[in-house]
Amino acid sequence: MKHVIPENSARLFIALWPDQAIRDALLACREHWNWPHGARLAHANSLHVTLHFLGNVPLQTIPTLIDALQVPFESFELILNHQHIWHDNIAVLEPCTIPAQLVKLHTDLSKALQAMGLPVETRNYRPHVTFARRAGGADISRNVPDIRWPVNGYALMQSHLSASRGYEILRSYY
Repeated sequence: MKHVIPENSARLFIALWPDQAIRDALLACREHWNWPHGARLAHANSLHVTLHFLGNVPLQTIPTLIDALQVPFESFELILNHQHIWHDNIAVLEPCTIPAQLVKLHTDLSKALQAMGLPVETRNYRPHVTFARRAGGADISRNVPDIRWPVNGYALMQSHLSASRGYEILRSYY
């Protein structure tokens, strides 16, 4: 299915965005997997942990949204140490334990989005980094060290549908 972004809107999400050292560690972990033919690996520069996917948001809403997403934030360490293939053949790296600060951040952002009248996902939050799609049958490496990510902020991101533009940070929050 092809995504179409309506005119006068932007496709947005809120994420934990890694620095280069964490991105390199994620890529090194991913390289230990044995990928089946046809697996679609996530682009190296797109690895992240989504906090909330907002979808298509009207452009005139974005300045207000940028201000509304400034919520209390306490730095924490996210330990990514569980390699898994979800039922829909998506290969992910997850934490075995979700830090309380991450739960609070997710909840506070949910409240800010709801106050703006924006929809919020109702499923339980499962933080993860997507490594690949169509990854059924991938051989998961069990000998990869934990990735210890010192999380010092989050970001409002815009997703551009052209591969050459990828993701753009609209605002970082610390």
